[in-house]
Amino acid sequence: MEFPEIYLAIDNCFASKRWTEPAEWMAIFRDLGVGYVEASADNECDPLYAGMPVLRRWLKKCRRASEATGVTVANLYSGHGTYATLGLAHTDRAVRDRILNRWLKPMTQLAGELGAGLGFFCHAFADSVLQDPERYRAAEQDLYNRLAELAAYSTNVGCRELGLEQMYSPHQIPWTLDGAELLLREVYRRSRTPFYLTVDVGHQCGQRTFQRPGREEIRSGRVQWFGPESARRMAEGGAPVEQVEREMDRYPYLFARYEDGDPYRWLERFGCYSPIIHLQQSDGSFSLHRPFTGQYNATGIVHPREVLDALARSFRQHRSSGLPPVCRRIFLTLEIFSGTAQHKSDILAKLQESVTFWRAAIPQDGWTLDRLMEKL
Repeated sequence: MEFPEIYLAIDNCFASKRWTEPAEWMAIFRDLGVGYVEASADNECDPLYAGMPVLRRWLKKCRRASEATGVTVANLYSGHGTYATLGLAHTDRAVRDRILNRWLKPMTQLAGELGAGLGFFCHAFADSVLQDPERYRAAEQDLYNRLAELAAYSTNVGCRELGLEQMYSPHQIPWTLDGAELLLREVYRRSRTPFYLTVDVGHQCGQRTFQRPGREEIRSGRVQWFGPESARRMAEGGAPVEQVEREMDRYPYLFARYEDGDPYRWLERFGCYSPIIHLQQSDGSFSLHRPFTGQYNATGIVHPREVLDALARSFRQHRSSGLPPVCRRIFLTLEIFSGTAQHKSDILAKLQESVTFWRAAIPQDGWTLDRLMEKL
């Protein structure tokens, strides 16, 4: 069994609209004792509003700052700007084409020039699509084809690894364990190019609210989620339970299972296919991207030992048939948000406490997973 190298990184989203020059945020990383950056598009490197001439200057600044600080841009990542739209699954094909060709491909090329990887999430299915199984299937296939096209493109421009983040609600796939595996298989089959996931340990906060109701629940009338609106209307209109169930059968993509809401099941199943893993402290109820401070660790469910244990299980039991090769390096990446009204000193103090917390488990970047496990 060959275990991957593990690196601790931080997403620079915390610095957005505060420390915007590469020299500024790389100096912060150096002072925190972190040598690897995940550079968010929200921190002034978004192709749609910056344009390639600006990004070329940004690239030169990154190289100069990296030489001065010893800090490396390990990965690029999409941000809120693209997350807030239908994007790559838009109902208008012109928008889908624009996101693929004017955003994703330029960012993939930029990652290649940096010798970095790229992770992203920039699509959602409109409710009108979710309520129509035929439209949903067509939109799903279109998304797979576009991801496969991007995967093939990534090899031509030298992007190290390319991956899609997992989410937690039906309109943002992949959001279930089985759905994530289907996506990985389909994109790899269509592109014959490795394509990966980003598992976020706080993105298991919604799945359990979308579980399929049983017969007794339907009869009781105390159902929060029927899946399709047509099933809800049938139930409220007094239709037989069997008829409601047949209607729900037509929409399997709208339901999750209990285990889909467990971050450690995600790590166990897909950690070996996740070159980037986003770390945030969470109590399992919300994805608030909290720091790993004493206050939040007291009620948090994300623990370094359990994260590394789940990753080790993933590599021991991975199934290679039809899936991409397993990762040889993983960047455990702190993705901690900062509030608009937070003082800069508070932001940095919470980051430092989070880094110290994780450095106890990852004392040296580049150690293999099994070596880290021996030290815990």
